[in-house]
Amino acid sequence: MVSLPALAANQGPVHAIWIWKSPSVLAQPDAAEKLRSFCQSSGIAEVYISVSGSTDANGEKHLDQMIGLLHAAHIRVDALFSSTNADEGGAHLEKLLGEVSTIESFNQKHPGERFDGIHLDIEPQQRPENKGSGNLSFLPGLINAYTQVKHQAAKSGLPVGADIQTKLLKGNLDQRKTLLTSLPEFTLMLYELSSPTDGTSANAKISKLNSESQKYLKMAADGLDASQIARISIGLRNVDYGDLLPQMLKDLDEANRASPNYGGWAWYSYNYVLAPQQATSAN
Repeated sequence: MVSLPALAANQGPVHAIWIWKSPSVLAQPDAAEKLRSFCQSSGIAEVYISVSGSTDANGEKHLDQMIGLLHAAHIRVDALFSSTNADEGGAHLEKLLGEVSTIESFNQKHPGERFDGIHLDIEPQQRPENKGSGNLSFLPGLINAYTQVKHQAAKSGLPVGADIQTKLLKGNLDQRKTLLTSLPEFTLMLYELSSPTDGTSANAKISKLNSESQKYLKMAADGLDASQIARISIGLRNVDYGDLLPQMLKDLDEANRASPNYGGWAWYSYNYVLAPQQATSAN
């Protein structure tokens, strides 16, 4: 049986948000209720929440409560995992696959409040050897990691999506095709286009964002059958737009609705919403 949150995720643009450091977030008083209210007021129907492979009983209780409340509000919940080196294979990839298997175990123990999918944030471009424009030597290993996680998650019927950087859409036709057919959904981290203190007007920021998002969606599909490649959501950060972020996200839908592979938007991140002074662009 397909859950209501899973069905909702397939209808129109997805509106999502990342949540890092989930044990500390969910340990706060009324954390699940506050998260649900925030998602409802912000039009968010999908949550990517970081999960530790060593979650204790109390942590599982918090996760179970959160998933139950969000599912009742028709909000999908995906387990979020990060890595800077899973593309290298070996022990690094095995560690990630082991973390994914903990979600299978959690779902078996909590059949009423299951995770709906897996969301990956694998960032090999953070390593020094992968810096530089056009340097995509890590791409085969990254795609292998996606494929291995997809096979692992398929055992429990869990779909997989992933964050990607603009750099990955600048590859050649074969590189883009291999990437964009490896998973059904990606979130493009479209960061650093603006800043709250750059003196640019709101209209100018919106115009620039619309232009850049349309450019990258066209770049992704160039020479490919859009119906055969992944849907791509656009990820934006509070640190780039400040209080303008909700308006910027809303405008993305209007600007890209006609694109056949536009998947919606994602908000980075709930941690910033809770504590702007402490949250940064880091995980």
